[in-house]
Amino acid sequence: MHEDQVALRPARQADARVIADYNIAMALETEGKVLDAGIVQKGVDAVLADQAKGFYLLAESGGRVVGQAMVTFEWSDWRDGVFWWLESVYVLPDFRRRGVFAGLFRALEAGARARPEVVGLRLYVDQENKVAQETYRHLGMATSNYALFELEFEG
Repeated sequence: MHEDQVALRPARQADARVIADYNIAMALETEGKVLDAGIVQKGVDAVLADQAKGFYLLAESGGRVVGQAMVTFEWSDWRDGVFWWLESVYVLPDFRRRGVFAGLFRALEAGARARPEVVGLRLYVDQENKVAQETYRHLGMATSNYALFELEFEG
């Protein structure tokens, strides 16, 4: 494969370390959060071991992973279907603004549209991450009428 070409593929167990590393880098870069590497690694391993939890799609160039996105599932009783949540989105800095995330997004969108039970794609983004928000808008996504609330548990 030519160095500039990007291929997409599902993640395998052998990718667990790089996925965890990218998750840690993404959290620090976008939210200023320092994640516990051991916990992140266990979380990545859990998804790779159990497709009911979700799956990762990777972008690869020159034999290395240059981008990733994870999909998890949310059942909607209102829609009698599943939303795919895009999470753990990360593209290496040298590969940004080169269509890597757009390729991941379009592949996931096509995969979701091919499954009748999937009723849409969702994601959340830090309110201060204006660059990512503009990217998502450019790909056809729009802000929803819902605000995200959470109650985190320690431990």
